[in-house]
Amino acid sequence: MGGKGRNYVTSASHLVALVLFAFGGAVKARPLLNEDYTCSSCGKPNIVMVMCDSLDGRLTFHPKNETVDLPFVNLMRKHGSLFLNAYTNSPICCPSRAAMWSGLFTHITESWNNFKGLDPNHTTWMDLMEKHGYYAQKYGKLDYTSGHHSLSNRVEAWTRSVDFLLQQEGRPVAELIGNKTYVRVMQKDWKATDDAAAWLRNKATNLTQPFVLYLGLNLPHPYPSPSSGENYGASTFRTSPYWLQRVRYEAIKIPKWLPFSEMHPVDYYSSYTKNCTEKFAEKEIRDIRAHYYAMCAETDAMLGEIISALNDTGLLRRTLVVFTADHGELAMEHRQFYKMSMYEASSHVPLLIMGPNIKLQFIPNVVSLVDIYPTMLDVAGIPIPKNLSGYSLMPLVLKQAEDKVPTRKQHPTWILSEFHGCNVNSSTYMLRTDRWKYIGYSDGRSVSPQLFDLSADPDELTNVATKFPEITQYLNKKLYSIVDYPKVSASVEQYNKQEFINWKQSLGQNYSDTLANLRWHQNWKKDPKKYEDAIDRWIKEKTIV
Repeated sequence: MGGKGRNYVTSASHLVALVLFAFGGAVKARPLLNEDYTCSSCGKPNIVMVMCDSLDGRLTFHPKNETVDLPFVNLMRKHGSLFLNAYTNSPICCPSRAAMWSGLFTHITESWNNFKGLDPNHTTWMDLMEKHGYYAQKYGKLDYTSGHHSLSNRVEAWTRSVDFLLQQEGRPVAELIGNKTYVRVMQKDWKATDDAAAWLRNKATNLTQPFVLYLGLNLPHPYPSPSSGENYGASTFRTSPYWLQRVRYEAIKIPKWLPFSEMHPVDYYSSYTKNCTEKFAEKEIRDIRAHYYAMCAETDAMLGEIISALNDTGLLRRTLVVFTADHGELAMEHRQFYKMSMYEASSHVPLLIMGPNIKLQFIPNVVSLVDIYPTMLDVAGIPIPKNLSGYSLMPLVLKQAEDKVPTRKQHPTWILSEFHGCNVNSSTYMLRTDRWKYIGYSDGRSVSPQLFDLSADPDELTNVATKFPEITQYLNKKLYSIVDYPKVSASVEQYNKQEFINWKQSLGQNYSDTLANLRWHQNWKKDPKKYEDAIDRWIKEKTIV
């Protein structure tokens, strides 16, 4: 359709049961194929997983979708289980996906940055399902193995502890393209969605075995910004009027920012490297957030196409549908965009499960993406390996408990997330419990920790680590019992330094010129010798492991 036309929901519109569309006041009430999703004679269920990129999980339940219409997320809420506290295990693309595909924490797989993920031969949950009789099919973005992403991205990660401060991204901007009939803005994602939907209609219906289908989307990740230079990043929030009209502009909350003097030092580094420390007008912030929400609406429509294909083919009643994301998007909260942060907008992900025997409920338990691996195996009746970091979520979502599965473990009351990549000048570790979020840094001494009481401070503006020293000490001890984080931080620093040295040696005489033309080029070229000297000093420093 060449990016135009309103008929993207033609086949999907009949699915939206009791969904109120605010535009024009129209109500579309159409039943699903099978409201109770029971199919006792179907055997093992099919599984369809849609994983998008950079969707703030709070949009699936808070503040009750007042800002943007997400009809198919709402559909899954109505007919399945919604996790209120689901988190990424590393708030950046490749390491997060590596955790999801492996079921292992980041420090175990050593997926330190967007360049360092899993080995291509690593056994994923989908590999095991295929081995045990499932037909497996993937479409769209995968991004969990090593060797991808830009040169700038990896060099910035390697040099994050060098004693300099450089802007590494283009200034975040909102961009409106097309008109009110321009639907397919992210055409690459629509192509993958079309392919997945066509596979369901033309191939899956003829299978004699259960299937597992994975669709990976790029949206609502910001678009590339070529204006920031040859090795540009992605700081453009792009959409069309078609999607923007789904956003309630007046309901958009302008986030409160702390004064620079009160910012945590790691937050200031992140804000500066993301080009967010200069003045932003309130309208500029509101437009960026509005465009981001519109990008989420386009993502929701792609989810709708997949649910529609399942419904139209009769597959829905025997298929488990999972919707999630690799991480969130700050969208100018805490004076930042992108992710790479443990704040809720960045680390909180959507997680909804709908299908046969799934309860209709909101689940408050803290869970994370490493739980996907054992959950998928549990659904397929495959024994769950003992070495996984994750836990099956099936006991939390099933209407009827089956016979006790011996390889299931009870999920703990905490989750772990960690970050070791670019735009943050310290390894970061987050322990999330019932009401508390504890964030430890580096060696546990050189950078002060953060503690947030999410029940009293959902916007995470008040660090209460010194106010509640006993809780801070308890959670730090708990974190240390899960991961020896000072040791991990030192290992990451050693890895960063060695990788940079190897890269430098590979360039020979081209080293200085290549270094000067990365994403930080505008700052770098003001004083290249100063910055090269800083790197040389860093290389000579001894790393204690």
